Amino acid sequence: MEIKFSASAVQDLIRLRKFIAVNNPKAAERISLRLQQAIGKLALYPDIGHLVEQVEGVRELVAGNYVVRYLRSDEEIFVLRIWHGKEYRDLD
Repeated sequence: MEIKFSASAVQDLIRLRKFIAVNNPKAAERISLRLQQAIGKLALYPDIGHLVEQVEGVRELVAGNYVVRYLRSDEEIFVLRIWHGKEYRDLD
């Protein structure tokens, strides 16, 4: 199954990595790699995230301190947004 990212999700990854790298570049690299690995698992296990009650069809995967919101179809996983668990989250 193919994994695709929305423009917002790509910007989320960039923002999170930059934020962490200010104080700890090695941690930013490590966390980025862990997020990539967690998201990569969705290709094999697309239903591991729980359904989001407020948004029909959207799932959330908790990966450490991060939340990955995504849509699943038969052909692909479409990552919508990525946040740190303590960040404010819109329902988009």
